[in-house]
Amino acid sequence: MTTWTDHTADRPISLTAPSGIDRAAHHRLDEAWLAAAWSHPTTRCFVVSGGQVLIDETEDGTTELVMTPSFEAPLTEAHRYFLGIDDDGVSYFALQKDSLPGRMDQSARPAGLREAGLLLSPRDAGLMVHAVGLENWQRTHRFCSRCGERTVIAAAGHIRRCPACGAEHYPRTDPAVIMAVTDDEDRILLGRQVHWPEGRFSTLAGFVEPGESIEQSVRREVFEEAGIAIGEVEYVASQPWPFPSSLMLGFLARATTTEINVDGDEISEARWFSREELRTAFESGEVLPPYGISIAARLIELWYGKPLPKPGGAA
Repeated sequence: MTTWTDHTADRPISLTAPSGIDRAAHHRLDEAWLAAAWSHPTTRCFVVSGGQVLIDETEDGTTELVMTPSFEAPLTEAHRYFLGIDDDGVSYFALQKDSLPGRMDQSARPAGLREAGLLLSPRDAGLMVHAVGLENWQRTHRFCSRCGERTVIAAAGHIRRCPACGAEHYPRTDPAVIMAVTDDEDRILLGRQVHWPEGRFSTLAGFVEPGESIEQSVRREVFEEAGIAIGEVEYVASQPWPFPSSLMLGFLARATTTEINVDGDEISEARWFSREELRTAFESGEVLPPYGISIAARLIELWYGKPLPKPGGAA
């Protein structure tokens, strides 16, 4: 099976590069420390709203999160989330608001992770994915699942406590498997979800079920979606995917059968591709590649052996 080339191994999967941020979880319950960190002149913060933040281009052409000193931040006490500390001792907070603040210079713009994750530095992308994940969970888990009472925020945004029954609730993460399936001819299996545009193909994926190992999940999902039996399963890498709360677990999987039978509910079409067939399909525009931020693109590259060709471009 094709393995990482030097070129692909040097390029980290989006949202997984070391951010240089220590999450410093031991400070989350220390209210005195958090108050001192918030009031420190070097502390920086940014607003997150509906999965979006403000980004801006710098004079040197890079893109960065729009952050302000804490003393210039919009007012919010309950929805202030501590994200961590960098190597220089700077603390970072995210503020959850109903809308993003306006910018006097009009140069900044709102962006979600699918766009910003490809533009931001590893530090800013790491801060954003942390903040978006917390915001998604906070907005949808305001009531206790035991007794129905409204919960309150604790641990700098990382716990919700129930004042009635004392239950503690933690941010939700849903494990999902995503796999590059290959056969004995070293072709790759790609599928198109029913709600995707015509021509958009990617690797198969699905959620891990209760009581199931991740290897079992890979085999079940591929068989359910495409009717393909799977033998060997090899873990590759993971990627946080807060849309709204997934952790993508990437695999290589070897098919033991090749006859495709799509389920029609999640997958409307699936095809085997050789490298030459995929290159031709990408370059002609017959097949649209997966979104660049997704681990799916890197799993396909792992098999392909180099960066995927662009429409109308060379391999």
